[in-house]
Amino acid sequence: MKGNVVTQTLSQSVLLVDDSPDIHLLVPARLGSERLTIHHAYNAVDGLSDAKTHQPDLILLDLDMPDIDGLTLCAQLKADKDLVGIPVIFLTGILDVATKVKAFELGAIDYVTKPFDGVELKARVRSALRTKRYHDMLSTKAQIDALTGLWNRRYLDDHLGAEVSALRRRPGALSLLMVDIDHFKHINDTYGHPVGDSVIQEVAEEIKQMSRKSDIVCRYGGEEFAVILKDTDSADALIIAERLREKIFMRDFSDGRKKLRVTVSIGIASSDQLAPDMVLPGAIIEAADRTLYRAKTEGRNRICFQAHSAQGITSGLSWH
Repeated sequence: MKGNVVTQTLSQSVLLVDDSPDIHLLVPARLGSERLTIHHAYNAVDGLSDAKTHQPDLILLDLDMPDIDGLTLCAQLKADKDLVGIPVIFLTGILDVATKVKAFELGAIDYVTKPFDGVELKARVRSALRTKRYHDMLSTKAQIDALTGLWNRRYLDDHLGAEVSALRRRPGALSLLMVDIDHFKHINDTYGHPVGDSVIQEVAEEIKQMSRKSDIVCRYGGEEFAVILKDTDSADALIIAERLREKIFMRDFSDGRKKLRVTVSIGIASSDQLAPDMVLPGAIIEAADRTLYRAKTEGRNRICFQAHSAQGITSGLSWH
């Protein structure tokens, strides 16, 4: 019964954790008009597992369950950094004030008393989901770079860590591109900052257009960009980087009067070219920074990557 979905997949989802089969029939019936995806768990262990798997927008949690009760599960949810932001509404037949206070202290946002009224349940669920949607919008906005519309450094740090963690659970490869606009100070000094901003925006657009849906494209800072390439080893990363370098080299930039030639240098770090104990977010960024620096010092408009040898990490090939 674990993980059963009874409504079509839509933009928001609810995880119902309750040991009563009747509640699992009643709640979807009462919320049917809300067009939600509802996931089902019948005990706290499955509830915690499903919360991690589905990352729902709301959890409806039974307070009184055998083995592990709702209060204990709520504490576990709020102790997990990946789940702490999910709102919890308790479903309870217990009316004593002490239990309600404890639930709120643990992080629950609301409760519905069993047997619950369908209209009341809808209202409380709507309110919780609306608040969650606004919170997600604000959180997303805080991770978007204002000039380019790309994800920012904060988003990169969060998601690179998540992708590295995923590599430990399954076989695969991960690569990071660090892309830097060559001679950008000269562009600003010669043509002015508005033109410099325009160049950054156009380069950002080229990177977005060249990237796959699975790639994570970020503005790292200033004139520098970072691209997380999922399921991509060093050989494929080099091909992707070269296509990007060439596309930008061939693009016509302008200061409004005449064409500008803009080039980029690219550093690559790939998990298959790093020692296993170096496949860490900070080490990957450092390796990509190191190869980017080499690409800049060797003449710019080129690509460098890390190569792993028996003696350790060595500078890789240049490509231009």
